[in-house]
Amino acid sequence: MGSTDTTTPAKSGGPGQAEGPRDAHDLAGLEAGLDALDTVQTRRTPLRETLVQKVLPPITAVVLVLVVWQILVWAKVTDSYKLPAPSAVWDEVEASWRQGTLLDYIWTSVERGLFGFLMALAIGTPLGLIVARIRFVRAAIGPILSGLQSLPSVAWVPPAVIWLGLNDSMMYAVILLGAVPSIANGLVAGVDQIPPLVLRAGRTLGARGLRSAWHIVMPAALPGYVAGLKQGWAFSWRSLMAAEIIAQSPDLGIGLGQLLEAGRTNSSMSQVFLAILLILIVGIAIDLLIFSPLERWVLRSRGLLVKS
Repeated sequence: MGSTDTTTPAKSGGPGQAEGPRDAHDLAGLEAGLDALDTVQTRRTPLRETLVQKVLPPITAVVLVLVVWQILVWAKVTDSYKLPAPSAVWDEVEASWRQGTLLDYIWTSVERGLFGFLMALAIGTPLGLIVARIRFVRAAIGPILSGLQSLPSVAWVPPAVIWLGLNDSMMYAVILLGAVPSIANGLVAGVDQIPPLVLRAGRTLGARGLRSAWHIVMPAALPGYVAGLKQGWAFSWRSLMAAEIIAQSPDLGIGLGQLLEAGRTNSSMSQVFLAILLILIVGIAIDLLIFSPLERWVLRSRGLLVKS
């Protein structure tokens, strides 16, 4: 009992008593642990690991699809004019390449799609901020944006043709009507996920109006905003394909959608398959080259991606 009475005051100590060695060691260990949690360990991924984890799986999937496709052709599950062989589609690729039209098909659609997406980005971003931050505007426009996002893009093609005629303006109008709601709703969802404490801290530091939107709201809402951008590009690309399939005019040139419709008109399934494959390749390439790196950067900046 005597030893207990003498050691208890030594541990508790008074307000002015120096901290014991054990307490100082525990505090240093706690600080080191917190620093380790805050530090994102990055390393350069070896080439072999990159090939095995990122390159080999999609190549394997493509090879399997081609093998199954060829087996179905050999088995003659349907007529050859309905399901052409992979070699027939490759012959179509070679013919378009020799004629110098293959890259023209791709570039015509890619140029329209990217320019239309940039216009949708310029309109959807401020619209999303306004809807997210002003209650009256959100109550008035929010349901309309959700309804527009669920509306098929092909529904906008006939009125756009009547309003604007058969030209590129009609194409861009269909892209905007399809992509702007997705971008705006993605930003609204990102803003809704911002902790209120972050917004209050920004106001305390004097960030209001445009300064708050640029320095506080947009960085905090970035994950939801990037998700909205990816979805907005998907809607842009699909809207463009719908417009190109329906709207046919010599002044519009020949994009991938027109190529698909030309294959249907000519009853050439090899041309139809070529157009479908090119549409898929372009969509995947844009995602891999633009949106996937952007998403990785957002995750890495928040300490959610530990490998570079």
